[in-house]
Amino acid sequence: WRTEKKHAEAEESIKLMRCALGCLQDAIALCKPGTRFRDLGEVIQQRADSDGFGVVKDFCGHGIGTLFHCAPNVPHYAGNKAVGAMQPGMTFTIEPMVNAGTRKCVTWPDGWTAVTMDGKKSAQYEHTLLITATGVEVLTARTETSAPLW
Repeated sequence: WRTEKKHAEAEESIKLMRCALGCLQDAIALCKPGTRFRDLGEVIQQRADSDGFGVVKDFCGHGIGTLFHCAPNVPHYAGNKAVGAMQPGMTFTIEPMVNAGTRKCVTWPDGWTAVTMDGKKSAQYEHTLLITATGVEVLTARTETSAPLW
């Protein structure tokens, strides 16, 4: 019984991780000049909802520039009000956090560590992207020698 329970928990964890990675990949597939940043949240939310998981609204992707976490803001949930559209030369992150339980998080006193409010598992994958004249380049793409994800 104990082995079966551990196996089921592992399978659910892998499902959560695959969902989070799929959310990221779905959003990257939309990236090109003219795409509105708010549209990324729609595809991320659709994937998470269809897999039975929640998307964290407390954190978002962000621009990469001379300031830490600068514009544009890249929310990962449907119905967001992010402004702006992608233009060649823009560099930003997409980093959806997908939770097995509630979408709500709590930040620890260190001001950095965030955990799910209900203590259930969360998964997150992130890439840094550059919008080109014809599409997108994933600046942090995995290589043939990258360690397996699971």
